[in-house]
Amino acid sequence: MELTPEIKDKLDKLQEKYAAMGQDMAAYLDGLLYADFLTYWDYIHLDTLLSLQSPKTPFPDEEIFIMYHQITELYFKLSLHECKQIAIHPALTAQFFTDRVKRINAYFNALVSSFEVMVNGMEKEQFLKFRMSLLPASGFQSGQYRMIEICATDFCRLVDKSRREELSGATLEEQFEHIYWKFGATELSSGKQTLTLKQFIAKYADQFLQLIKEREHTNFSALYHRLLGEGQDVSLLAEELRKLDLFVNVEWPLSHYKSAVRYLERDPVDIAATGGTNWQKYLPPRFQKRIFYPFLWTETQLQEWGKSWVLSVLKTLHT
Repeated sequence: MELTPEIKDKLDKLQEKYAAMGQDMAAYLDGLLYADFLTYWDYIHLDTLLSLQSPKTPFPDEEIFIMYHQITELYFKLSLHECKQIAIHPALTAQFFTDRVKRINAYFNALVSSFEVMVNGMEKEQFLKFRMSLLPASGFQSGQYRMIEICATDFCRLVDKSRREELSGATLEEQFEHIYWKFGATELSSGKQTLTLKQFIAKYADQFLQLIKEREHTNFSALYHRLLGEGQDVSLLAEELRKLDLFVNVEWPLSHYKSAVRYLERDPVDIAATGGTNWQKYLPPRFQKRIFYPFLWTETQLQEWGKSWVLSVLKTLHT
């Protein structure tokens, strides 16, 4: 093959690159001579990926349950990848911010729309049997989901609504003690923390607190106000943030709510007797009133937060 000017130019640039690092380009070219061509399965570690499902019971549908949750965590990782790009950008613009939030919304749209695949893809009888063998593990223990919340808003917005106003000026550590999800994993009968919650806090509390501090001034809400103060046009960004607010705080919890109604609906007294948690009070958005960007919604929308979505779900479930 003839050494065209284009190839010679690339070789010259490579020589400059390796020389600047004190490296011998010829040695690297020798490496290319002996290296195997990359394959798809090696690049994405396909064999390893497909070996990561280890059911605990003989019920076939448990494998569906495992894979869907693994897919969910990969989407969460993609979302956090975008969150970090936004937070650490050295010269953040409204355009860059908007484009990355659009990506996150696309990931959550895929999650919400695909949740029915898992719910409808499992037999209720199988689920109720294999699910008991997984206790106390729970999707509640998704650390990545909590990290997305931390990146998305001022941390005070994640404080339990009954203490939110009171603790608005408290330290981040004090606010963390009253984060909303801690009250979603307490035993109904005793008010004590469940083992699920104790495990979760033991594993992630330090990581959460570190991220909370890192994102105090670089969470989405803080960055939105920074760009607004700089005079940048944030109209399209505001639209995407509203979508994110609905995806994370309404659509995603409601997907789980519908699943819980289908598989777990029982009288609250019965749930308390088993030492369980009351998901009927924890999951519906209108009870939690968790809103990332209250400044982007009208007073009526804030007052009716999640109500219409919950009612539409209940109507669907009972028709």
